[in-house]
Amino acid sequence: MVKHMRRGVRRVVRFAAVGALVCGGVMVSQAGPGGSAHGTTGGDGKRTLSADRTDDVGGRLVSALGASRTAGNWIGDDGRPVVAVTDDTAADEVSRAGATAKRVRYSMADLDSATEKLRSTPKVAGTAWMVDPKSNQVVLVGDSTVSTARWSKMKDLAAEVGGEVRAQRTQGSFTTRTAGASPMFTNGSRCSAGFNVTNGQTGFILTAGHCGPNGTPWFTDGTGSTRIGTTVQSSFPGNDFSLIRYDNASLDQSSVVNVGGGQTVRVTGVADPVVGQEVFRSGSTTGLRSGKVTGLNATVNYPEGTVTGLVQTTVCAEPGDSGGPLFAQGVALGVTSGGSGDCERGGVTFFQPVTKALTALGVSIPGAKAQRPNPSIASGAAGSSGVDDGVSTLDDVVAYAQNFGPGLVVIVVGFVGLLSTLTIRPKRRRYRGYSTGWG
Repeated sequence: MVKHMRRGVRRVVRFAAVGALVCGGVMVSQAGPGGSAHGTTGGDGKRTLSADRTDDVGGRLVSALGASRTAGNWIGDDGRPVVAVTDDTAADEVSRAGATAKRVRYSMADLDSATEKLRSTPKVAGTAWMVDPKSNQVVLVGDSTVSTARWSKMKDLAAEVGGEVRAQRTQGSFTTRTAGASPMFTNGSRCSAGFNVTNGQTGFILTAGHCGPNGTPWFTDGTGSTRIGTTVQSSFPGNDFSLIRYDNASLDQSSVVNVGGGQTVRVTGVADPVVGQEVFRSGSTTGLRSGKVTGLNATVNYPEGTVTGLVQTTVCAEPGDSGGPLFAQGVALGVTSGGSGDCERGGVTFFQPVTKALTALGVSIPGAKAQRPNPSIASGAAGSSGVDDGVSTLDDVVAYAQNFGPGLVVIVVGFVGLLSTLTIRPKRRRYRGYSTGWG
């Protein structure tokens, strides 16, 4: 009787263990990229709008609801997408999608209208404006070079536009940062290489447009001994990007960004940043620095001219960092344009979005795919620049395991259960031994 019970227990445990291994394998396969845990369609072909998906839920909600019912989106402190909405119905749709809705007074249409009114006025060097979705206002900024009289007129203009505009002063002055990741020299000035790009036949460097007009020669040092290439396309002001054609085939043209200390970041994607996203910038003057995106579609009136459509950040920069790359976890976001302040006191830095530059120039970053802004990246844990040092930290291992969900746990339990069946054996019948001798 005991023997049969032991044998039955062993069979039950064995079948349960095998079942756990099978179920765990299915769970792991679905939790990996492209599985149903990442938003693939189910059997009915329907796709649910959910904040658990790895693309830009906030951006898609803004596009779906329209500029008259929304006023931008950003990443909240908890890492969840936040969408500014103007009515309760829109708020309900945002909540059903798994994002956080914030009721605001002004729609993006209202804020865009206010921006157009500012843009139509005479340009004042040292001023800038951008939409701040968190405060639901257009922020008009004046640096220290704007005279008291001119600033008074700008404030009057802001009041005339209405409550959509908020005027504030900033320390320092807005300047382009000519003077990057790898340094490039020309005619006594210096800029930074941004990203290596190609048109499918020729290799180029994408950098800032204010670094030099068409025909500008570039060298690896100030003596001009080793030539890098020549600027063949430039857009500044208005935009701030340019292309330098490689004239030296021996130079590295791979999709990596130098961040100092012998470390590099491999560029695997291209995207537009999100307000609240933690980002990283590399430059030959100040090296690798980080900060957060605070505004999009900014207009800056540099002394050399006006540039529109820029990304505003809290990342510091100094002369010599111009053209350097802005990125997050291997995703290219922009190139350094200019700003105010420095890396001792802090300041504001603006970036040319890389997506617009690549499209306008007809080039691409080799091996980098276009991506929607990623909320999991946008929440930006400290140190998540994507630096490739060839070492996996404990956090990397834990994050890698978590990506596969509870499937790994089920597999481990099943494997342990299978091993345990080797120790559950029916008790063997012992036979009494007899002596082979008689007498």
